[in-house]
Formats: sequence, structure tokens, C-alpha cells
Amino acid sequence: MILRREQLGQHPAVFRSMTGLTVGTFDAMLPELLAAFAADRRRRLDRPDRRRAQGGGDAFDLGVADQFLLTVVWLRHYPTQECLGYLFGVSDSTALRAVRRCLPTLEAQGKDSMRLPDPGRFKRRPLPALLEGTPELAVVVDTFEQRTQRPRRRQRAYYSGKKKAHTLKSQVAVDEDGRIVDVGASRPGPWADLKVFKRSGLAGRLARAGVGALGDLAYLGIDGLVKGLRGASPRRKPRGQDRPPEDKRYNRAFARRRVKVEHAIGRLRRFQALSAVNRHGRKGHEARVRAVAGLVNRMLDQKAA
Repeated sequence: MILRREQLGQHPAVFRSMTGLTVGTFDAMLPELLAAFAADRRRRLDRPDRRRAQGGGDAFDLGVADQFLLTVVWLRHYPTQECLGYLFGVSDSTALRAVRRCLPTLEAQGKDSMRLPDPGRFKRRPLPALLEGTPELAVVVDTFEQRTQRPRRRQRAYYSGKKKAHTLKSQVAVDEDGRIVDVGASRPGPWADLKVFKRSGLAGRLARAGVGALGDLAYLGIDGLVKGLRGASPRRKPRGQDRPPEDKRYNRAFARRRVKVEHAIGRLRRFQALSAVNRHGRKGHEARVRAVAGLVNRMLDQKAA
């Protein structure tokens, strides 16, 4: 069976398995994607240095909606071009062109879905007394690593001793409702989480917005990292001593607040494009992470509606 939106949409369970989205979520985001795709195509056709007249060449084998469906299936299952082309009844080169056309639009929509919490509108929840010293309004920050093919050059720079493989590291920030609010640029796997946080520029944006940051033990020292930023991390065990009972209670309460980012990373990594070994180079990696983050936010918004 050749995959198309009309036929696949008649089987909601299969559609969810193939894309990670419900039929309603995909149809709700499709008008925005089509409008952005048409605007980008018009901008390319109307460029002043164009030499050929418009209308030449063969028509594309897939409609625009099916091109976006193909790209979402690629993000979800990460098949090879040959397999993807076979599923949609097109050549492998056509499948690759569809991904290259649609991925920037999905990335842009993913960026548009990421917004820091608004201190004036965010419904602040009462915090346990143990957490009084932590920011009341905060995002939770963490990273994940994805294996990548061994680089031809600078191999040691990408070799992660933790994963025993060459990896790329992605920083994800979520609000306390679990929505992804920021995705940083992909960095070499050996980089420390705090170094990735410093280079991402997120600290300055949080300080200007009056939003704090929470992280695990890899983010010790995050409080006051830049002027105006409030941050917090778990309490470390004193060297050579037992952990005090009050620290255990604090860390348990802190973990219940911080676990939202672990759930968000789990949702991202259900898409095999962020879980399998990366085959498509390092430059476009963050584009895939942001595109998937936009899809995850769409699903969360659909559940909340």
C-alpha cells in the first residue's frame, strides 16, 4: 500500500503509529504548514537573480500535504531514503527532496511553539516548604546525547566517555507543565552540561524574563551564572559523611519538580531520528530536534484542549 494522507487518515491507530501524531493534530497543523510552504516557494520563485521562467520542469510526484506526512514519518521512524521512497511510491531522490523542502518549515514551526513562561500569566503552583529557596517560576534544563557516525576529523572532540561512542549533545528546557520552551544548538557529546548551558545563551534570556532555571547535579553553580539569573540544583552529599535527612527530603521534592524534563526528553526520543545513530551529518541536527519538539508541543496542546 502506498502511503497517502487520505488513505492513512482512515486508520487512526496506524496513523498514530506511523507519525506519533493523531489525525486531528496533523490536520490542525497542516494549514499553517501549507501557508508557510507556499510563502517560501513564492519567495524562491520571485528571487531577482532567477534566470529561468516559472512553470518549467516536471511536476513533483507528491502533493505538499503528503510531503509533510513523509517528513514526519521520516522523523518518527528514521528509515533510509530507499525505504521511505518505497513506502510512498516515489524514488529515493524524491523522498530526500521532500524532506529537505519540509524540514525547515517544521523547524520554524517548532521554534514558534517555544515560549518562555510569562511571569504575569503563568499559574504558579504552591511549592513545598522544602523548596522555598528555589525560584518559584522556572524552567527545567537537561541534555541528552545521540550517537553519531564517527567523524573523519576531530574524532576525539566528539567521543563521549559516558556513552563510549561519538555523540552529539542537545539541550532541552521545559516549563513546569512539560512544554518544551527552548532547544539549544547541538554540541559535541563530551561537553559538560553547564558549558552547553553557558554557550546556548539561554541564561541571559531567562534572567531578562525573570524566570529561574532548575537542573540536576551537572548544573551546580547555575545560580548567579549571569547577573539576575536564579537557579537551583540538588544538594550534594557531604564528603566523608552521611547525607542529612533534610537533604534527602529536599532532593526528593526537587526531583518531583525536575522530572518534567525527563518526560519531555523521553517524548522526543520516541522519534527515531533523535534516538537511532545519526546518519545525516552534524550541521542539521538541531533542526531535527526543533522540528520534533514542535510536534511534541502540538500533541501536548491537543491533550490540554
